[in-house]
Amino acid sequence: MPANCSSHQRSGMLIAALAIALLLLVWPAGSARAQQSGGPLYLIEVSGIVSAPTIDYLRRAVQIAEASSADALIISYSSTGGVLRDVRVFAAEVAQARVPIVVFITPRGTQAGPAGALFVTAAHISALSPDTSFGSPFPLAQVDDTLSQQTRDLLLDNVSSQMRKWNETRGRNAEWIDRAVREGVILNNQQAISLDPPAIDLVAADLRELLTLIDGRIVTLDDGRVVRISSIGRTPTPIEPTLFESLRLALTDPTVAFALLVLGSMAIYLELNTPGIGLFAGAGFLLLLGAAAGFLALPVLWWAMTLVILGLVLIGAEFVAPTHGGLMITGLVMLGIGGGNLIDATQAPGAGVAWWALLIVIGGIAATAALGLALALRSRKRPAAIGTEALVGRLAQVRRRLDPRGMVFVEGALWQAISETDPVEVGDWVRVVAVHNLQLIVRPLESEDSTTRESQPPSTGRVV
Repeated sequence: MPANCSSHQRSGMLIAALAIALLLLVWPAGSARAQQSGGPLYLIEVSGIVSAPTIDYLRRAVQIAEASSADALIISYSSTGGVLRDVRVFAAEVAQARVPIVVFITPRGTQAGPAGALFVTAAHISALSPDTSFGSPFPLAQVDDTLSQQTRDLLLDNVSSQMRKWNETRGRNAEWIDRAVREGVILNNQQAISLDPPAIDLVAADLRELLTLIDGRIVTLDDGRVVRISSIGRTPTPIEPTLFESLRLALTDPTVAFALLVLGSMAIYLELNTPGIGLFAGAGFLLLLGAAAGFLALPVLWWAMTLVILGLVLIGAEFVAPTHGGLMITGLVMLGIGGGNLIDATQAPGAGVAWWALLIVIGGIAATAALGLALALRSRKRPAAIGTEALVGRLAQVRRRLDPRGMVFVEGALWQAISETDPVEVGDWVRVVAVHNLQLIVRPLESEDSTTRESQPPSTGRVV
């Protein structure tokens, strides 16, 4: 019996040893497979104003990366402004993505602003190029002043705690977040990387260096999975916007939307002044529709929009009821003030109509109005080009003797005429000096010559 027990013990020990050995052989391979996804590497570039269409474009890129189990999705971020209400929602989606998200603020000189701070904080790996920064001198979260102080503090605490959690989970510095949310802070690449621990993961000069630095990094996703990034020697696959996405991205640029609003208004004015087949009206309607689509996606200050619309109305009224520039100047001033304050800077820091676009639009309208006024004044000085008044100053040939009434031929037609001086014979030439009751008042050319000679001063010099 003891022998049998000993045999059973040895068999049990042998089976346990084999099981442990098998587990040791299998476990590292399984762990490596969990860390090395072997999927594609994607790249998406973000520029311009980050608004709802930009977020939709980014969201599609994340879905593509997740569906293909990508190694990583790299967001190359060069935007300097964004609508915070849209960025905050997407930042939470970035933090919960099922693939590693790498946010890379580039190129040199990019000031990513508060939207960039949200992207950098939510990313699994955050990187900056040299001479770049993120953050804002103003509070990162704006709360309605009508709320009680307790409610405002609660909302700010929620934003701050969420961002702190993202950074602490990635092992990054979170001490700057409270001040950024409540007061405002700007960190450049040197300041962010020199904190202990750093507020970002790395600094890379360009995309090639970034791919080298993130190679082999292990990222723990929100669902607990561990992914090892393989990027060295690889070329990321770009995710390009569709035609519709490109159109939406262009329309939500405040400068483009403002230009479309002004051009659409000018087209409507042209249609009202020169009614025809409706070409200008159709073009104006499409331009105004594009402007409306852009402004609806942006936080617009409606008092500024009211100034812009009133300014355009006054500019149009100047063409209908000229006031020698009074309405035009007032309209241009209102257009400039309203256009410069169209976008709410507290909700979309860094977004607004470019100053050069305002100068071009206002200068162009002013130059056009000045040219039109100059042409109008010039046309007033010209003789009438149509009707009977156009005959004044013309030469006519007598066809029936003027004594003093008769007939003359001018501009391909016979006219009744009255000579204001002596009778004029058939065949002689006369000049039309006036028109009265469809009768031409004419003067013989000989009378003009004598009048000219009489008007000249007599010569007092001697001929030697």
